[in-house]
Amino acid sequence: MIQVSHPLQKSYSSTNLQEIGWDGFFSSQFARYEKEDLIPARIFSEQKKSYLLFSENGELKASARGILWHQKEPKHPTPVVGDWVAAQLLPGKLSASIKAILPRKSSFSRISSGGRKKRSGGEINEQIIAANVDIALIIAGLDREFNLRRIERYMTLVQKSGMLPIIILNKADLCKQKSAIQKDVQNIFPDVSVLTMVALKGKQVFKLNQYIKKGQTAALLGSSGVGKSTIINQLLGYDRQKVSDISTSDGKGQHTTSRREIIILPRGGLIMDNPGMREIQLWAGEDDLYHTFTDIETIAHNCRFRDCRHEQEPGCAVKEALHEGILDEDRLKNYIKIKSELTELAKRQKLSGK
Repeated sequence: MIQVSHPLQKSYSSTNLQEIGWDGFFSSQFARYEKEDLIPARIFSEQKKSYLLFSENGELKASARGILWHQKEPKHPTPVVGDWVAAQLLPGKLSASIKAILPRKSSFSRISSGGRKKRSGGEINEQIIAANVDIALIIAGLDREFNLRRIERYMTLVQKSGMLPIIILNKADLCKQKSAIQKDVQNIFPDVSVLTMVALKGKQVFKLNQYIKKGQTAALLGSSGVGKSTIINQLLGYDRQKVSDISTSDGKGQHTTSRREIIILPRGGLIMDNPGMREIQLWAGEDDLYHTFTDIETIAHNCRFRDCRHEQEPGCAVKEALHEGILDEDRLKNYIKIKSELTELAKRQKLSGK
């Protein structure tokens, strides 16, 4: 029985693991551990290699055995928030040791801090941000200069993950061009739900409940200050997450969320809060560009040269579409920039044997 409590929240209980994301996929993966006196549990938060797990035995504080930190092979990944694990209860049954990580249904990654600081051609590492997420809520604020290019980068990051993306344009009350911006975003991503809202108004945030079903996990992605914590507080019905104002000097949000964690919603479903990312160092492949830049990729098939860089090459269909006003110049520049990054990433991965 899972018990979750908060001074301002009623106790939450569950008689099974399905309400926190367990399904047939994880059940079949866990079968090998059933005879080892281990239990299934999910990582809800992490801090300095210490974890909070949710299991049918309740909340458990846990650590990971050494091999999970020292073994760098893909079959021995290190634990991240959202992972399902095989854990061994320790005496007293209030704590546990993580013995194995179950295969992930989905995950999204970026280049690790150490990897991006090295010069081109050096070792590069993948940092998995979160695992087993069903829905990616990409949040953008309309109170300052709106950055459509940043949404394109987030969409490229999400495409590889297998998650369902939903774009949220928050702070719509502070933007006179909200309808035009929503139309622009929707035109670029016609198959993605694009919502405008004012997170401070709870009724508008409640529309997200129709997307986050019981047992599903939604992750909030966006820069600091776009309103992620406010959205969570509105969904919960009380102020759980700290909220800070935007700096008036540089327009940047403060990092009010310092760690990644999963929160159980009152109406079912789970939401993962993530620290704001000012840099989105993509860990993806060139194939992932297709879903984010479908229009450009489709036109590029008509270029004279297969390896056309869409700069000065003769017979470039993309440049022709740009001159005819079919493509947006800033969008094309972002596409070329991201494609260049992913090409360089592929080279470094090959050199590093990733």
